[in-house]
Amino acid sequence: MKSIYMDHSATTPVDPDVFNAMIPYYTDIYGNASSVHSQGQKAARAVENAREQVASLIGASPGEIIFTSGGTEADNQAIITFMSSNQKQGRHIITSAIEHHAVLHTCEYLVKQGFELTVLPVNQEGLVEPDTLRAALRPDTALVSIMHANNEVGTIQAIPELAAITHEVGAVFHTDAVQTVGKIPVNVKDMGVDLLSASSHKLYGPKGSGCLFAKKGVRIGSYLYGGGHERNMRAGTVNVPGVVGFGKAAELAQQRLPQNQAALKDLSQRLTQGILDAIPNTRLTGHPVHRLPGSVSVCFDYVEGESILLMLDSYGIMASSGSACTSGSLDPSHVLLALGLAHETAHGSLRLTMGKDNTQEDVDYVLQVLPNIIKNLRLMSPLGQ
Repeated sequence: MKSIYMDHSATTPVDPDVFNAMIPYYTDIYGNASSVHSQGQKAARAVENAREQVASLIGASPGEIIFTSGGTEADNQAIITFMSSNQKQGRHIITSAIEHHAVLHTCEYLVKQGFELTVLPVNQEGLVEPDTLRAALRPDTALVSIMHANNEVGTIQAIPELAAITHEVGAVFHTDAVQTVGKIPVNVKDMGVDLLSASSHKLYGPKGSGCLFAKKGVRIGSYLYGGGHERNMRAGTVNVPGVVGFGKAAELAQQRLPQNQAALKDLSQRLTQGILDAIPNTRLTGHPVHRLPGSVSVCFDYVEGESILLMLDSYGIMASSGSACTSGSLDPSHVLLALGLAHETAHGSLRLTMGKDNTQEDVDYVLQVLPNIIKNLRLMSPLGQ
């Protein structure tokens, strides 16, 4: 049976070159990067080399990169420590209704601490309208956090414009770029962002490694307390192999980005059109143009997302759904509801996200299998009769 992985927005396989770059830091160069002996200094140099590689990928300076355990920690550090350190600037936060829970739940935590939150709606394509942001800004707005691209529907936000509007009132702009770094061009200077979160395992690096970009002059603090690691910005022994892997993945992503981006755009267009042509009562979710290459998000009427996933998996196709059913919740995705979809429609969602190793043959196989799966599931549904 074929084995086709189309869940790259959830995680990616570690690239063989990344894995090989990490091995010595598990076996031969195993020192603590904070130690003064030769082992420790070799590890420290490897960390700084990785810092340069990650900084180069996003157009930052190495000194603006703080390594974390991943995107979630980076989001938490950006939002919590900035708001805690800059309360004289204001206690009002703005975010959007389709953010990852790493942002939404962090903002909700701060509300319990007495901060104020505005959650912006999005349009039917998942975009934050610039005028909506402008209308929500207040003199006491300190931080705006809008993700670069949505993890479920793939919509890419107009971050340079949103950041510029934010700066009009002197507020700071953070973006969760976990889904975009390494997939599309990301340059912190061109985007005008002050804080940016990224994660290694979304770009063929190891899990457990990520970073927070903090523009020079933006005051944040340490999220974890203990030792003075990461220039006193993150306590805890540095995950040297993970950081090295992140650095190598960033280097490879920068080299391969134009080729991968073009190939994934072609594959996603082929897959999207094939699904819409072959399966009636299907809709594309997210923006039709301004979306991540390789990302296909659709909703099928009269079926349930978890059933689609189980059937696809029986054919060797691994994908995901915007529905939260697999987490034990009966509620559909908050993202799809924010786009204005009805509950019953949102429950029939499917996300197929491709990576650098997917092929046209993979797409053709999905298009061969998926229509019959949806047809059979609809035959079993009282709504699909």
